[in-house]
Amino acid sequence: MQNGIHWMIQRSVDDVLPPSTDQSEPPDKPEEACGVFAVLAPGQPVANLAYFGLYALQHRGQESAGIAVFDDRHQVRLHKDMGLVSQVFDQAVLERLVGDLAIGHNRYSTTGSSKVCNAQPVLLMTRLGALALAHNGNLVNAAELRQSLLEHTNQFNSTTDSELIAFAIQQEVNRGLDWDGAIRAAAARCRGAFSLVIGTPAGLFALRDGHGIRPLVFGHLGESDQAQWVVSSETCGLDIIGASYDDDVQPGELIHFRSGQAGVQRDRWCSEPAKLCVFEMIYFARPDSRFFGESLYSYRVRIGEALARETPVEADIVIGVPDSGIPAAIGYSQESGIPFADGLIKNRYVGRTFIQPTQAMREAGIRVKLNPLPDVLAGKRVVVIDDSIVRGTTSRKLVAALRDAGATEVHMRISSPAVTHPCFYGIDTDTQDQLIAARLTLAEISAHLGVDSLAYLSKQGMVDAAQAPSGQFCTACFDGAYPIAMDDDVRSSKLMLEPAGLAAALSR
Repeated sequence: MQNGIHWMIQRSVDDVLPPSTDQSEPPDKPEEACGVFAVLAPGQPVANLAYFGLYALQHRGQESAGIAVFDDRHQVRLHKDMGLVSQVFDQAVLERLVGDLAIGHNRYSTTGSSKVCNAQPVLLMTRLGALALAHNGNLVNAAELRQSLLEHTNQFNSTTDSELIAFAIQQEVNRGLDWDGAIRAAAARCRGAFSLVIGTPAGLFALRDGHGIRPLVFGHLGESDQAQWVVSSETCGLDIIGASYDDDVQPGELIHFRSGQAGVQRDRWCSEPAKLCVFEMIYFARPDSRFFGESLYSYRVRIGEALARETPVEADIVIGVPDSGIPAAIGYSQESGIPFADGLIKNRYVGRTFIQPTQAMREAGIRVKLNPLPDVLAGKRVVVIDDSIVRGTTSRKLVAALRDAGATEVHMRISSPAVTHPCFYGIDTDTQDQLIAARLTLAEISAHLGVDSLAYLSKQGMVDAAQAPSGQFCTACFDGAYPIAMDDDVRSSKLMLEPAGLAAALSR
């Protein structure tokens, strides 16, 4: 034990597994945002609750997982490692994580490489005791923030912007501020997207950046006067442990949850126009999670209906690309009157692998995850619905597989506008020169994919389908209208805080 912290990280996967030599092409989707979860529930098995919360949020990140637990003496135990939640934790580990407050995280790297040192929560000591922080989002001023922190410390343990936020809070606490003041002061030093859960001896804090780009919600367990609080990236994290939804953490809001107190302290630390990432609505968040008072399944059905109205075509069946394209395909079918069918079967157990496929398997490509059904597709004119196209590589293989299965025509419909700009706020998209819609015309993309026709949902159709004011979304990946300004060096690489990237950023 050091300074009230029990470290339970036993190994680094980097030490026991060789570097991946996966030769498969980069994914044809925006990669996941991270998931954060926290529970303050004296007398409850908070580590187990956090485990299930992270399990529900597994879709938001599959690289690493971690849980930090504060006990009633304000000592902290932390366990984190590379892998899925079910791989990182077992019952023996969870039984050692005893306490009243748990902070959890699922990671997909958007700043910093995929290493165990970059797994979260981040754990630091301050003059007021330990803090554990989990972060979903991405800072656009990470290099500058790191440089300012170097005046007081050079003991960085990772290459993530999340650790920089924790060090900024530590610095403000050590300057004499209380927890509330220090978190607000540190947040004011950050630019970008950050939804945070922070564990301290003074209780649990939840905070969103001024635009609220990444989601964050809170609720309670049991009766509302029992002061058992839960914070989650999405409502599905509340549902899995039987917690009731209370509200969203609002953009620019800091909420302080205290043990033994039924009420919460809610303060606005800044005020900016709300700009929730619209891709959370279209693709990232689980369809059973609720946004603006309804499940995302309902929204995704509506954008499918809008897509059918905007881009009709004569066909025999409508199929969706599992899983995220299915609700929109159902909506397209309902609006167009073309029957919906299951034409693609997904292997839901495909994860990261260090075993290389044969060349023939690589050429088959798509069938590792998706396999077409010839008896459904043969002789049919097919409308295939997907939520997005980024590079076009997977979509091209998918179209070839559908034709091999006997489809006579393939009409691709995308339930979002064309992705023409990269994201810098917590989603891992390619550089702009790798985005197919930024390089090719619609006709050229159609020819590249080998489809009979291709159409995207309009931006207006996407926004109008939501039960929210049209100006409340960040749509930068479709139109380049970034709500937070950034320097050109930020656009270069998600590995900007690795030694080479950092040197390049600071030399500009």
